[in-house]
Amino acid sequence: MAILALATDLADMRERIARIVVANDMDGNSVTADDIGVTGALTVLMKDTIRPNLMQSLEGTPVFVHAGPFANIAHGQSSILADKMALKLVGQNGYVITEAGFGADNGVEKFFNIKCRYSQLKPDAVVLVATVRALKMHGGGPAVTPGAPLNHEYLNENIPLVQAGCESNLKKQIENITKFGVPVVVCVNRFLADTQNELDLVTSKALGDFFNFYTEIT
Repeated sequence: MAILALATDLADMRERIARIVVANDMDGNSVTADDIGVTGALTVLMKDTIRPNLMQSLEGTPVFVHAGPFANIAHGQSSILADKMALKLVGQNGYVITEAGFGADNGVEKFFNIKCRYSQLKPDAVVLVATVRALKMHGGGPAVTPGAPLNHEYLNENIPLVQAGCESNLKKQIENITKFGVPVVVCVNRFLADTQNELDLVTSKALGDFFNFYTEIT
């Protein structure tokens, strides 16, 4: 999956497959897929996967779904091919949004240091998606257990937790991203339990103390 996401064409993918280390010999030297003569067979198995899947969002927006290596064991990004195809299709006046998986602390770093370097593409901005609930968690709220009911703090207004989350987590994520030299758009994914006071607090931090831009998804 990682090879597919970084490949720029079929020939490039074949070269990457050839370098896969499958074992070590008795002297400790690496044995690659090419050493055992399976590069061609593996490439044939993968030849159709290099084509991005064209889908659409609920609003009818075209979407390329192509590759999804985990960021904890790989680089956590969709394919370079999908991004380049999308940029070609939208033209000079269009824009493309691509996802960097596993959060701003992991996915963004690997997006810039790995994907951008291989693709030679530079984004015009970074959209940082946050939620009030997550900010409360980062602000010291109770642990959220899958399958268990949410604690009172997450279903009711709690300004101190949101404030602490903005200070301890959101601010640092923005500081890390701005080191790459691109503007940041803070986007809040709103849930029914979020109160206007909590959203206003995040807005004030976005527009005042920390950031350049703010937008809200309702």
